Amino acid sequence: MTKPRASSGAKPRASAETKPRASAETKPRASADTKPRASAETKPPSIGGPILRRRGVLLTREDVPPPRNSHADVTSVFNPGAIHWRGHDRLLLRVQGRSRETYLYPATASEPGHFEVASQPIWIRGLREAARSLEIYHVYDPRLTAIDGHVYAVLAVDTNRGCRLLTAQTEDFENWSLVALDGDGDRRNGVLFPTKIRGEYLRLERPNQEQADGQPRSGSEVVLASSSDLLSWKQVSPVFQGRPHYWDELVGAGPPPIRTDQGWLLFYHGVATHFVGAHIYQAGAVLLDLEDPSRVLGRTRENILEPREVYEMVGQVPNVVFPSGAIVRGDEVDVYYGAADTCVAWATGSIERVLSTLEDPSALSTGSDRR
Repeated sequence: MTKPRASSGAKPRASAETKPRASAETKPRASADTKPRASAETKPPSIGGPILRRRGVLLTREDVPPPRNSHADVTSVFNPGAIHWRGHDRLLLRVQGRSRETYLYPATASEPGHFEVASQPIWIRGLREAARSLEIYHVYDPRLTAIDGHVYAVLAVDTNRGCRLLTAQTEDFENWSLVALDGDGDRRNGVLFPTKIRGEYLRLERPNQEQADGQPRSGSEVVLASSSDLLSWKQVSPVFQGRPHYWDELVGAGPPPIRTDQGWLLFYHGVATHFVGAHIYQAGAVLLDLEDPSRVLGRTRENILEPREVYEMVGQVPNVVFPSGAIVRGDEVDVYYGAADTCVAWATGSIERVLSTLEDPSALSTGSDRR
């Protein structure tokens, strides 16, 4: 059983213990040092509070048992897929060892925010045979979707021929089998819709492109793909693009789309690349048409979660909030994310509140100021 990290006490202690108290001696510094925390909790109602409320660190490397082939503890755990399945909240975790090999560990919650990580990682049956001439380096960043009584994971696969998407299936979270491994293309951030639309399975994905600054291949466009059988996929149309010079220059889908009365709500990550020496990963949202998900109905002008806490700003990859899992309870949504590619954190929010922040996408196409 993992320690109850959902409370505010799970935040790095340096942040809480070293912050100046509101005494006469510290008053001159209180304005600068306490501003990030005060903005979340004490902002006047006329300005508005946070869209997603941080619950803190959920899992760290100390919560993950080392795999059998390792002689040392693991290095990091991050970017989890999430789903409520058969009465329990479940995660599929991306874990790295000291060799920087990647493992996938399931975790199950006895109650929201209290997860127990399995003793060993999973293995996807049939993957080695399907790889054929591909050399597989890493399988990672799972996104979980339930369709017709089965749980499907879409994962990224780093190979000697670029990044592929893989679909795996399970019913018990212990035994996983391969459904399909894409044979071509270079894409990442694949997420399945939880139901067929017009008789087709649909998937959002992000084609990868070379980056001019020598950074790993990434992309600035999310596209829609369709399949009749989950085995072979064809791209249908672009959905939305990154916005140069703003918070989401590069983009990728986060957790699978959430059905609402107004449309499919999709959390996504955006990357600001225009800061010298640092990329900043943040979270936003778009709303897609229920019958034609290539049509964007709304989009957040601003991010709804950005790196502010120490655990989000310091780690293997600094300044990262990477949403990858979500569990819905009525109007409330729990969003699980990788923080600085080092630990798993979570935040909660109201779906209605998120929807209220969406704006007409045509007004955001150039990033122009409101008139």
